[in-house]
Amino acid sequence: MLNRVSVCLGIAVLAFSATLGAETLLVERVQQERGVPLPTRGMTMSQVEKQFGTPATKLTPAGGDAPSHPTINRWAYDNFTVYFERDHVISAVVNHASANEIGPKGAAPK
Repeated sequence: MLNRVSVCLGIAVLAFSATLGAETLLVERVQQERGVPLPTRGMTMSQVEKQFGTPATKLTPAGGDAPSHPTINRWAYDNFTVYFERDHVISAVVNHASANEIGPKGAAPK
C-alpha cells in the first residue's frame, strides 16, 4: 500500500514539475519578446510598411459590412501579425515560437 502511494506521489510530482517547467519557459519567452519592436496602436498602414517593410502576407479583410463593423485588415510578418481597423493599427502580436506552444498563432493565409 505504501509503495502505491509513493509511486502515485512521484508521478504527481513529475507531472507538476513538467507543467511548471513549461510555464517557466513561456514566461521567459514573454520577457524576451518585450524587446521585440512592434507597430504601435494608431500607426497608419503606410507608417507600418515604411518602418517594418512589406508584410509576408496581407490577409483577406474581414468585416466592413456595416458602420458598426469596420473593416479589419491583418498583415502577417515573419515574427508578428498586425491588426488594423480600416487603416490604423489596433494591435500587433508576436507569433508562436513553435507549433507546440499554447498562445496566439501566426496568421495563416486563407
